Amino acid sequence: MSGHTPEHGYHRDANDWDERYGEDQMWSGHPNEQLVVEASDLSAGTALDVGCGEGADAIWLAERGWRVTGIDVSARALGRAARAAEVAGAEVDWRTVALADLPDASAYDLVIAFYPALLRGDGAIIEALLGFVAPGGMLLVVHHASVDRERAREHGFDPDDYVRHQDLIDTLAGRDGWRIEVAEERGRTAPEGPGAHHHADCVLRVRRA
Repeated sequence: MSGHTPEHGYHRDANDWDERYGEDQMWSGHPNEQLVVEASDLSAGTALDVGCGEGADAIWLAERGWRVTGIDVSARALGRAARAAEVAGAEVDWRTVALADLPDASAYDLVIAFYPALLRGDGAIIEALLGFVAPGGMLLVVHHASVDRERAREHGFDPDDYVRHQDLIDTLAGRDGWRIEVAEERGRTAPEGPGAHHHADCVLRVRRA
């Protein structure tokens, strides 16, 4: 399963992320199960995978006819993603860039962010994320349902510095032009490796008018 796992560190720059990804593949290579649940019946269009890591989710979408852009700050992770896409015969536009630095000329029918490492700051990053959702499009965000704050701080970060599930709900609740379709906690079948101790996800599915 792809995605970033908070307790293993939300690093602030590309070098740290490259170091975190190490020499061997980190994730399972399988798509996030919440993506499969939510997107299997969608008509293919354009998609943006924010923090795509080693690319399993972007590749799964591309194999189903989506025109996918996958962004991540880690060149090492994207190198693995590109190789996996080649093996799968999937075409994805991989970009080594942070969300805040992505040109804002494009909007996408589907924007996904699974276990995102987005600094909260003044809230501008949330507005940037929303800005990439096209009219009529969907935003799908998944967070771990619980985070061990002591374990997180041992790895050098404070979870409260990052965009939380509730931050997104609070931003979108009652906002004109947006409809929260799903905001719930679900069980999670975790593969071995990083994040295996997480057994529940918070899933947010939002539609833009």
